[in-house]
Amino acid sequence: MSEPMLKVEALEVRYGAIDALKGISLEVRAGEVVTIIGGNGAGKSTLMKTISGLEPAAAGSVLFEGRDITKLAGHERVALGIAQSPEGRQVFPDQTVRDNLMLGAYHRKITPAQLAADIDAQFAIFPRLHERQAQMAGTLSGGEQQMLAIARALMAKPKLLLLDEPSLGLAPLIVKEIFGVIRSLKSHGVTILLVEQMANQALAVAERGYVLETGRITIEGTGADLRRDPRVRAAYLGEH
Repeated sequence: MSEPMLKVEALEVRYGAIDALKGISLEVRAGEVVTIIGGNGAGKSTLMKTISGLEPAAAGSVLFEGRDITKLAGHERVALGIAQSPEGRQVFPDQTVRDNLMLGAYHRKITPAQLAADIDAQFAIFPRLHERQAQMAGTLSGGEQQMLAIARALMAKPKLLLLDEPSLGLAPLIVKEIFGVIRSLKSHGVTILLVEQMANQALAVAERGYVLETGRITIEGTGADLRRDPRVRAAYLGEH
């Protein structure tokens, strides 16, 4: 079996005296969707920020395509092929939709024609962004901002896409649309690490998953196995 695209080994992150991550180990293989579920404060977003280079690791390592990137800055990881759609969207509110997409490709050495073609490709995935392309991102709805955050990350042409809580705060119909996009990306071979509180939907789209509780991985398995696990069903799927 080939080496994982992403391999996290014994990762620890501390905020002062608080241990946010306590020896996390996980892996993501090319073409997989892997999900991480867990309650508020479990450490999910801290894990994603550490993988993308926004939080320093206190111990352990992050390997990407066999290379140790634990000490690399965030922009260096983007150049290697890791892009994140962050929790809370974090679009550039005073820039247009089109400008936000252009910023997603800032590090790529491409021609204006290539840039325009890549933006059109995102408009094909997210038709609503095409309608709103001249609108300031801060005036978009929450669902539209989430679409923009994902599209902006895809403009980096990532090998690994990190999606942090893409359904957070969205109406059910928009959540369904977002998960439809995730399924479409999966069908096109995009490798995704997904952090999501809507555990049932996340496990349904994922090949494998990990349960993160108070900074530790407590359960792991295939998406189907985790959906059947009585501990997961009781804690995260609302079944007792």
